[in-house]
Amino acid sequence: MVRRSLALLVFVAVVAACATLRDIVMLPRFEAAPGRGAELRLLAPSVQRPLGGAAVRLWARVENPNGFGLRLETLAGELYLEGQRAALVDLPLGLPLRALQDTVVPIDLSLSFSDLPGLADVATRALGARALSYRLDGRVGVDAGAFGPLELGPTRLLDGEIAVLR
Repeated sequence: MVRRSLALLVFVAVVAACATLRDIVMLPRFEAAPGRGAELRLLAPSVQRPLGGAAVRLWARVENPNGFGLRLETLAGELYLEGQRAALVDLPLGLPLRALQDTVVPIDLSLSFSDLPGLADVATRALGARALSYRLDGRVGVDAGAFGPLELGPTRLLDGEIAVLR
């Protein structure tokens, strides 16, 4: 009986040692927040944005699928509008996520149409459209407590339609 218990303990220790943090810590799940529409507001040309720009607000439902709490520290990636890369995303968050809980958070971005040539076409389409397609791809950095800091991804975080507000 003692040998079996010892063998089982050794087996569990070896399996645990072989597991990586990626096997233990699951990526927080992102989805467009139900009932909260993504918005794009066109911005007039200015000194900072000679061709104009846009302010984007995405609403994300973020779920922690882990049986322990963690802190969502960073979100980094790229926002695409109508398939065109529109903005680089690099946000410090510091958002605590309780075990097996979710929360809704706004993700605010601004972009200049002069930064990326492909956005001029998106701006033209936005003037005549009520909605545009969007996609947010990226990585998230988490502080998983005893497991330490970890970067997870890349993955598609959000996608959907974004309402063009005037």
